[in-house]
Amino acid sequence: MKTPIIIPVDQLIQEPYASVLCFPNPNENEVQCRIQELRNHSVTALEFSGTASVFGVPVPVLGKGFVGIVVIAHLNMERVAVKIRRTDADRADLLHEASMLSKANSIDVAPKLIGASKNFLLMQLIDGYLLPNWLKTNREKTLVKLVLRQVLEQCFRLDQAGLDHGELSKAPKHLLVDKTEKVFIVDFETSSVERRVANVTAVCQYLFGGNSSAAKILDEIFGRKNRLELIDVLGAYKKNKTRENFEGLVKFCLS
Repeated sequence: MKTPIIIPVDQLIQEPYASVLCFPNPNENEVQCRIQELRNHSVTALEFSGTASVFGVPVPVLGKGFVGIVVIAHLNMERVAVKIRRTDADRADLLHEASMLSKANSIDVAPKLIGASKNFLLMQLIDGYLLPNWLKTNREKTLVKLVLRQVLEQCFRLDQAGLDHGELSKAPKHLLVDKTEKVFIVDFETSSVERRVANVTAVCQYLFGGNSSAAKILDEIFGRKNRLELIDVLGAYKKNKTRENFEGLVKFCLS
């Protein structure tokens, strides 16, 4: 892995860092405004590292999406994750996501929210792996069962709280396993408390009912689930999201 590049906040006006701070349309005024916004959060530096990249910008980042770029921020002698709103994002700020993340935190789900403003979302930095990558090197059934039980339990808590993540059918991008085998559900930018919740059913369909790389590995570990039986247990849970129906679903999936 390349040596991380640590840039003090005052130097983010320089390229190529300004292009990350205001991707994809940097201009000096906006860069200066965002630098001040970072100062308001007491951020002293940004750290450019990771395996992702931003088109046309020759520095690494932790992640990128349609709404934001994720890098590491140095805050009060601590390293945290910071999501930077893209200048072409389809939303005016990151405050809705912060609100959803805070609600998830209240039920012990997701990385801890540290701070938020128009263009920045600061949260706990997770040192770990996306679930599909973790599964490639962890095939022991008891350990996999422990991790997947956490995934399902956290999705159940989200269902009970009335918070729909909205992207768990694309779970490979939204489930992290840290180095202590603790699971984190990430990226609540499209989450809602207004629509019908479908966290457990969405993640089960991804893990046990599809053809993803993760599903294929789980087929090898647990055996291929009968699709009609999976539909039945998912249907029972969807109809009545009780703890009893949830435990029946877990038993079916992880046995």
